[in-house]
Amino acid sequence: MLKSDQWIKKMALEKRMIEPFEDHLVRDGKISFGLSSYGYDIRIAEEFLVFTNLNTTVVDPKKFDEQSFVRKKGECCVIPPNSFALARSIEYFRIPRQITAICVGKSTYARCGIVVNVTPLESEWEGHLTIEISNTTPLPAKVYANEGIAQLLFLESDEVCRVSYADRKGKYQAQKGVVLPKL
Repeated sequence: MLKSDQWIKKMALEKRMIEPFEDHLVRDGKISFGLSSYGYDIRIAEEFLVFTNLNTTVVDPKKFDEQSFVRKKGECCVIPPNSFALARSIEYFRIPRQITAICVGKSTYARCGIVVNVTPLESEWEGHLTIEISNTTPLPAKVYANEGIAQLLFLESDEVCRVSYADRKGKYQAQKGVVLPKL
């Protein structure tokens, strides 16, 4: 069952599910972030890895070449046409055992041809989210740090999972910073 804002607030405060936690939607001339009706709008930090084809490397998830990225830090990031950047959430997550979360992009960015991809947050996963931001347009695209980038929707099961992400010692457990693919 999809969880409401009051349930999310309770879990964030009692279980430290989201830190830092904004208990309302913050706008003030920014792309919104914080608690919404049935989800939580997350922000990205000022740390970016922008994909470059400078070395004409093949993208291989089993043998990823870190030189395929240019590291950038700042209040915004310009993503080249038909390229992507990796960023991380400001928020640190601790997902309870009976919960999974699904991440979807924000419509403000989608309307500009910017697609956000994050895999589900599994039961008992914790860490900063590594977020892939694709610029599907033929023009450079700007994204803003410390502002909303995507929304998490939290789903609660009526039974506890048999094996959680923590139980199987998932390779991205307790990640901090932008984390590249691991095998």
